[in-house]
Amino acid sequence: MRHSLALALLFVASLLSFPVLAQQAAPRLFETKATQVFMIEASTGTVLLAKGEDKPLPPASLAKLMTLEVVFDAIRRREIGLDTVYKVSEHAWRTGGAPSRTATMFAALKSELRVEDLLKGAAVQMANDACIILAEGMDGSEEKFAGRMNGRAKALGLTASAFVNPTGLPAPGNRTTLRDMVALARHLQATYPDFYRLFAQPEFEWNKILQRNRNPLIGRSAGVDGLASGFAEESGYALVASAERNGRRLFLAISGLPSDKERTEEAVRLFDWAFGAFEMRHLFKPGQTIGAASVYGGAAGEVDLVAAGPVDVFVPIDDPERLQARIVYRWPLRAPLAAGAQVGVLQLSSGERLLREVKLQSAAAVGEGTLRQKAGDALFELLFFWL
Repeated sequence: MRHSLALALLFVASLLSFPVLAQQAAPRLFETKATQVFMIEASTGTVLLAKGEDKPLPPASLAKLMTLEVVFDAIRRREIGLDTVYKVSEHAWRTGGAPSRTATMFAALKSELRVEDLLKGAAVQMANDACIILAEGMDGSEEKFAGRMNGRAKALGLTASAFVNPTGLPAPGNRTTLRDMVALARHLQATYPDFYRLFAQPEFEWNKILQRNRNPLIGRSAGVDGLASGFAEESGYALVASAERNGRRLFLAISGLPSDKERTEEAVRLFDWAFGAFEMRHLFKPGQTIGAASVYGGAAGEVDLVAAGPVDVFVPIDDPERLQARIVYRWPLRAPLAAGAQVGVLQLSSGERLLREVKLQSAAAVGEGTLRQKAGDALFELLFFWL
């Protein structure tokens, strides 16, 4: 009986839908002009729309989000301060300043700027000179700073991204994905709320030149308060943005639009659609039993699985597809097993689309079983794998 139950749990936990989840609505498939798109709800990480989200693309000016993360982190660790001053080198001036004819804050050659002003130039104006000045000031060169960018990217789990410079200007090896960009944007908003406000600043003046925020959605789409736009010859116009309406925050990344106008219009359309087409569904409370997993060699043959926090999902309102869930774990778990040990994940899906994954942990400890229990489990494992 003990082993029959274990075998059943293996297949139920790994393959089948949970009947506790009722029929749930989803909107018609959203048709987007973007060749790549990735959109999530912030509090749950629920994926609302995904298309080519893992296909590599040149980051262009979106790389500046990684540059800003590095600087924000350095300020938080008190390596540098807002009043730290850096000098404008000829390289920074020629490559990213007025002579470059690229996005610039027009920092004067050999002038000195405070980090606070450079942050505004980078966040509001997407200024290449601001990013280069910061990189040279902190690490001596763009190349060394790019090494720091890649170190931070790795630490944040941005496994598909590599940065060659702090600006995103064309260079072999510069690459990212929309999934990574959304993860980075989500991290920036959650980790640095005071600095994140810079992305919504409507304008910034430097060297007696006033420029408006380069994010085309600021003031155009309700609730948008960041982050950045970019353009690359091979992938077209791109954007990473976040918006909050009625206490609900969404993150969006798009790429592959043929013009600035179409990029703006498509992003506005996507936000309007998503805010109106989805609603929150509360599935499990913190600590509520979600399922069970079999345990090998334990005093008990199975252990209940729970999530540390609430299990919520942002679901479509008008979708006839069934909301599905399954527990995935490496069978069998081996005793002794501590309470609170992470043992698997709960996968929530709508049709073929994975909405989110939630880490699951053991609800109680399971000690080692008796010699007889261990022998029985060993025999069952041998027979099972021979089959």
